[in-house]
Amino acid sequence: MEKFIVDVMLGRLARWLRILGYDTIYDSSYSDDDLFFKAHQEKRILLTRDSGLAHRMNPSYCFFVSDQAVREQLKQIITHYQLNVEDYLFSRCTLCNSSIEAISKEKVRGQVPEFVYSSMDEFFYCPTCDKIYWAGSHIKQVRELIANLSAENENV
Repeated sequence: MEKFIVDVMLGRLARWLRILGYDTIYDSSYSDDDLFFKAHQEKRILLTRDSGLAHRMNPSYCFFVSDQAVREQLKQIITHYQLNVEDYLFSRCTLCNSSIEAISKEKVRGQVPEFVYSSMDEFFYCPTCDKIYWAGSHIKQVRELIANLSAENENV
């Protein structure tokens, strides 16, 4: 499974790759040298909008993201790396990149809005940053976007 590190210009793309379940590092304080070193050290693919940085890197460890729109960036990465967009969906924390885990409904009482608590049965949490997740209305929107991107890729 591919692992990524993204430069400062691709923070929204990082969030989407995490939604898809891909281990994606994003830290706006990283210098080009930090990105370069971490990519090599952890065998990650560096995604960048910086053409100078892209030319410094070995093409097998770096990908220049040409589009400015996050939707098209995501489509470009899914297509280029033939990413599996279903099997790992919603398995990583969108904030800190850790794997999320199931948590019992009782343990989230008082930590989520009452309406959410009463209407949902499944909850997940990030053991690193303590963020709690549930299948809200955004899940349908994410699945629709992914289905649309997949359909567009099939028509190419």
